[in-house]
Amino acid sequence: MSNLSSGAYGEHLPAVPEWLNKGDNAWQMIAATLVGLQSMPGLVILYASIVKKKWAVNSAFMALYAFAAVLICWVLLCFRLAFGDELLPFWGKGAPALGQSYLTSRANIPASTHYYSNGTVETRMNEPFYPMATLVYFQFTFAAITTILLAGSVLGRMNIKAWMAFVPLWLTFCYTVGAFSIWGGGFLYHWGVIDYSGGYVIHLASGISGFTAAYWVGPRLKVDRDRYLPNNIVLMLAGAGLLWMGWSGFNGGAPYSANLVSSIAILNTNVSAATSLLMWTSLDVFYFGKPSVIGAVQGMICGLACITPGAGVVQSWAAIVYGVLAGTIPWYSMMILHKKSTLLQEVDDTLAVFYTHAVAGILGGLLTGLFAEPSLCRMILPVTNTRGAFYGGGMLFVKQLVAALFIIGWNFVATTVILLLIRIFIPLRMPDEQLVVGDDAVHGEEAYALWGDGEKYDSARHGWHADEMTSAGVFNGARGVTIDL
Repeated sequence: MSNLSSGAYGEHLPAVPEWLNKGDNAWQMIAATLVGLQSMPGLVILYASIVKKKWAVNSAFMALYAFAAVLICWVLLCFRLAFGDELLPFWGKGAPALGQSYLTSRANIPASTHYYSNGTVETRMNEPFYPMATLVYFQFTFAAITTILLAGSVLGRMNIKAWMAFVPLWLTFCYTVGAFSIWGGGFLYHWGVIDYSGGYVIHLASGISGFTAAYWVGPRLKVDRDRYLPNNIVLMLAGAGLLWMGWSGFNGGAPYSANLVSSIAILNTNVSAATSLLMWTSLDVFYFGKPSVIGAVQGMICGLACITPGAGVVQSWAAIVYGVLAGTIPWYSMMILHKKSTLLQEVDDTLAVFYTHAVAGILGGLLTGLFAEPSLCRMILPVTNTRGAFYGGGMLFVKQLVAALFIIGWNFVATTVILLLIRIFIPLRMPDEQLVVGDDAVHGEEAYALWGDGEKYDSARHGWHADEMTSAGVFNGARGVTIDL
């Protein structure tokens, strides 16, 4: 036993400084892993399954590429743009996050020290009890999933080379601005805006940027827009399940500690998601006569996105209110308002990211301006005496609205500039001949070894000649191969 005590459990180890809290560090790395699993494999599976068969590989690859590209950009520059020393009121000083001395030092967000108007410190700098390496990776998983959510708006037609150029530019000039402004010690952070875990930084940003990108990239082929059936609904549910369960790390890790707030946030997250799913399903049954599995997943996502900006600062009865509204307002905007708006119909948002993330995200942010509970706010927020309008803090609702307008405006303008710049060198949309075929034309690969939707027939690969297929009673049907038995 004496030999063991000098190893991992020794009292004075260079790898265990006095400031390190092993429990917080362990939870934060677990939370980061849960958020990472939401993207890899969660959204990879969901995207590959919810699109037509001919786009399964392309859609999965867009998510896979973004996850890898964001990580490298994050450690080379973007982490410190979002969480480093202040350069501008909305942007940090970019620098690499790769040095050993930096990554093994105690985590901190240097611009987060909050002062009273007279210059004295109101809230000290945020310094979690674990190393900077843990914070860098945790925040990377949020940056990655935001970019992948955006991809949902342009699936099935964006030029993959344009996407590869878009990801690092959007991360650098869009995501980091919102993250620093609200989380990293920027002007909205110090003004007292609440975005507990990304209703604005992640969901509103991805929804607005996705909608903007969908406009500039252009629509899918008409035949794809009119009939875009999922290729595997059961597998889609597996991806959605990873997304839901991973959200416990998403909102539970936001306080940077395994504390009371993280416990409340996890419970509220799941309550809101379940309530929203049930509301969306009930509306489907009431108006269309049958429950939709895809609709249930959309309701679940809306509930998760809606509660995110307030998960740790509202009471659990309020989480039910969030869920009820998340399952109705986005449903109405998607099912009713969309059909009445010419603009909404013209913009081809493939997976309705605008409704499930932008509408749900801004809804949750505004509800937080109403329901933020004072005692919960004191546990985590830098501005003391923060409270929602229902508790006498009417100004918070105004702040939440202004912050939403800033995120909307910045993401719309910056995304437009980035895409117009890329368009000079790379077409944003695939040519029509690739759009007809899909994965086989874009990647030379296919999700399933079956001849069917959108794939060019090749006798060398498929083993059938045209006359043999006719005699065997095999025909190319609307959704693949049909065999007349």
